[in-house]
Amino acid sequence: MKRAHITIHGLVQGVFFRANTIKMARELGLKGYAKNMPDGTVEVVAEGPEEKINELIKFCKKGPEAAKVSKVNIKFEKPKNEFDGFGVRF
Repeated sequence: MKRAHITIHGLVQGVFFRANTIKMARELGLKGYAKNMPDGTVEVVAEGPEEKINELIKFCKKGPEAAKVSKVNIKFEKPKNEFDGFGVRF
């Protein structure tokens, strides 16, 4: 079990980045959230098996078709098992 704190930079708000990330994370069986941040980035926190988190990271580096990802910061943390599923935060 791993936990990744991912910050995605670029044109990532207003392009369904959160919705697509949530869909992908749920398909992968991950738990956590996606959130638009005031600075224009998208924050994703995901917990689950390492190989599934790596798949989500790969998606975040590209994003949905309309997104223009310029940079992705990833920080691995100790899992906290605080999530029941994967959703959006505001």
